[in-house]
Amino acid sequence: MARVIIHVDMDAFYSSVEQREDPKIRGLPVIVGADPKGGSGRGVVASCSYEARKYGLHSAMPISQAYKLCPDGIYLRPRFFLYERVSRDVMKVLKKYADRFEQVSIDEAFLDVSEKVKEFPDSEALAQKIKQEVYERERIICSIGVAPTKVVAKIATDMGKPNGLIVVEVGDVRRFLTPLSVSKIPGVGKKTQTILQNTRITKIEDLAKTSLQALTEKLGKHALWLHSAANGIDDSEVIGFWEPKSISSESTFEKDTDDVNELKRTIEELAEEVHRRATADNYLFKTIGLKVRFEGFETHTRAKSLTSYTDSKQIIIGNALTMLKEFEKRKKIRLLGVKVSALRKVEGAQKRLLAWMK
Repeated sequence: MARVIIHVDMDAFYSSVEQREDPKIRGLPVIVGADPKGGSGRGVVASCSYEARKYGLHSAMPISQAYKLCPDGIYLRPRFFLYERVSRDVMKVLKKYADRFEQVSIDEAFLDVSEKVKEFPDSEALAQKIKQEVYERERIICSIGVAPTKVVAKIATDMGKPNGLIVVEVGDVRRFLTPLSVSKIPGVGKKTQTILQNTRITKIEDLAKTSLQALTEKLGKHALWLHSAANGIDDSEVIGFWEPKSISSESTFEKDTDDVNELKRTIEELAEEVHRRATADNYLFKTIGLKVRFEGFETHTRAKSLTSYTDSKQIIIGNALTMLKEFEKRKKIRLLGVKVSALRKVEGAQKRLLAWMK
């Protein structure tokens, strides 16, 4: 029997969690992100409910633009500690249904359930069971795609949003993909889509019929994977684990500033948030990064690699402040960001030993 891959994606995750926490805002346009400040706010939308999307809002939209489109929306600052806690609880539910499990983001995962179902059609009942348990336990909805490959399963999930369930059996893969836009293939961004459109490739069917040689001339090494995906071919495995490459936090100032005290205070707040998230998931880190965006959107990054792994908040703060000195008094600063990377997870006895050594 062909593989059975389930892709699960929490719908409008951050805003759905906020609506769960406050029943009074259910059914209303909820926008999680920066403070709009009456239309003059800085920063972007992190997540928005489907009610808000009806006004044209979407993730990464400038918060000032979102406010113009939806001035009566419910605007909330992100509560990442809450979203991470809910994510862990959801992933615990999903893991128990999988032979192999791969978390790909805070609100998204792949499950290989090939050994859990006797025949492919049985996967729909299993997917329904997953949706039901996620809702009963966490009171948030998810969309699910089921297919023989990870790529097709993810496309199916996206096609079914919100609260959808689409099953694409082996014999239906080509028929399912054929009419869809090439933009539905994960990883096809605006640049790739423009290149394809310039050669009159707009649908997955067009992509599948185009020779690999012709695609390679336009897209280079990326062509092989793209051509295979368009033809429903994808042997990538559910890898069984997911680890973040970095943990970061950013803050956009209400007004561009060169106030050293305000800059230092912001660095300390960002370091606090990054440290809390790293230690909550038992991560040590070896590299500390700083991001500085000046007025006019000129952006610079710096990084400092340590000699050994640590989980010290003061080391994050100290190194970030040292890197900040390079940029003080040059121009007014619009945004600051702090990041830790080169992560290593510690558990059990190793974690207790580190705590004892402090």
